This record gives sequence, C-alpha cells and structure tokens, in this order.
Amino acid sequence: MTEIIQKDGTWSFDGDVIRIVPGGDKSVGLLRTTLGEVAVPLRALAGISFEAGKKAGRLRLRLRDGACPLVRLTGGGLADGSDPYRLTVANDRSGVAEYFVDEVRHALLLEQVGSGPVDAYLLPGPPVPVGAAAGDATVTFDGERVRLEWNWKTEESKASGGDRTLALADVRAVEWLPAAGLENGYLRFRSDSTAATPPAPKYDPHAVELWGFRKDPLMALVGAAVVARLPHPNAAAPAVVPAGAPPVPEPAPAADHDVLLRRLRELGELHRTGVLTDDEFTAAKQAVLKQL
Repeated sequence: MTEIIQKDGTWSFDGDVIRIVPGGDKSVGLLRTTLGEVAVPLRALAGISFEAGKKAGRLRLRLRDGACPLVRLTGGGLADGSDPYRLTVANDRSGVAEYFVDEVRHALLLEQVGSGPVDAYLLPGPPVPVGAAAGDATVTFDGERVRLEWNWKTEESKASGGDRTLALADVRAVEWLPAAGLENGYLRFRSDSTAATPPAPKYDPHAVELWGFRKDPLMALVGAAVVARLPHPNAAAPAVVPAGAPPVPEPAPAADHDVLLRRLRELGELHRTGVLTDDEFTAAKQAVLKQL
C-alpha cells in the first residue's frame, strides 16, 4: 500500500482504490470534515498530478466526467480547503507525493483505465438524510424530498410564500455557484415549472442565496446528494417506441466460447455412445457452431 500523510488529510492507495481521509488541520473546511472518508475507485480516475510550490505543493486527482456527483455539481469551483480531491503537501514530502503519483499512474496504465466520460456515477455522493443551514435558508434532503425553510434573513417577498418542499421526481436539475467577491452565490433546484430565466436567487423560492460564509460549502453537499439520485446526464436517453409498435426483443446474450467448445465435446461423446443419431448429432453440432 502507498500512503501519504499530511496535516489536512491522508491519502492511501492499495492498487484498486484511493482512500481519502480528511485531517484535523484548521485549513480543512466543513465540507471535507462533514463528508468524511471518500473511497475513489481506480476506474473513476482520469489522472493524477503533483504541483510543486514555493511553500507547499498540491496533490490533485482528476476524475472522469460524470464519475462523481459532487464534482458534477461544483465543476471544480470548490476552494482548496473544501475540495476532497486536493491535498496540500509539505515540501519535505514532495518525494512521497511524486512516488504516490507514479504508483497510481502505473496502475491506470496496467488496468487500461480510460479517461473519457462515464454514464453512471462511480462514487455514491453524500449519504442521506443530509442538511445544511447557510445563507437565507436551511435545506434538507431525505432521499425523496427537498425542503427549503426560510430564516429571518430571507427576502420578504420570497418568505411570504412559506417554506417549500420539492419531490425528487419533480427536480430536473441542480445548480450551484459559490460566492465570489461582491457576487453572491446560490443553490437552485430546477423543476418543470422553473422559468428559462429564473428570478435572482434572492427572490427565487426554489433557491438559496449564499453570501460567502463558512457554512456555505455544506450546501454543495446537499445539492450533490440530490444530483446523485437524478438521472445521469451522460446516460443514453431511452428509445421512443411509437404507440402500437410491437415490443423489440432484447438481443440474446453472447455465448461464452469455452462453454460452446465444451458443448461440442459433450455432443461428440453422446454421438459416440449412441445416444444421438447421425442426423441428431449433425443438427445439434451445426446449431452450436453458428454461435462460435
């Protein structure tokens, strides 16, 4: 096993999985400590790198598109302290970090893991129930319903409509944007009733306005838990069958080559012992050969 231990976390690799455990340093954000240990399967990786710096380096995982619901939602917009796939490495441990990178890259080559997109999440996302209180609301998700409860900081016109509950089946998309500078961030849940250009998060009853405070990143956990349970964006759309059209039969599974060869040997033995006639043996053999 390859392992690197730093103040803000520990990464270990056993050849199949990279286990990421957040550390106890003050630089570790609430998102990482709340999320806890993350197990990243090798097949979810698109790459790994180590970037040296003057004071410290950075070990970074790059995941395949669609592999992680948290990355899908945040799009790499999490700060270093909140991003579970970045690790700050002291300069005196840069050699260990480079060795860690070499081991993972060697495994990727050995297992011939592709770097392209995937059509199903390879990481499960945050467990439910999950909730967070930040900005102008408290948001909870129990796996079936999203509930937004307003607080005293909520714009009056938004709060006047009361708290909101959305069934998971009604959620079509989740949007997240961190606060940056003078621009506020938000977490928004889109449904069929959402306008193409929705109101600003301050007035949107299906959005939380975020002001850049310490607990803001926890909203990304709630959003990622919902994203993980929505249809995967890279999955092929189901084929539309015209009304009245006969059902399309599913293709028969391909037969295993060794199984077919074994079947031929069995037929030969049955023929030699007289269980099968010449005609029966010929017909059965031809049926098997067609599958090779």
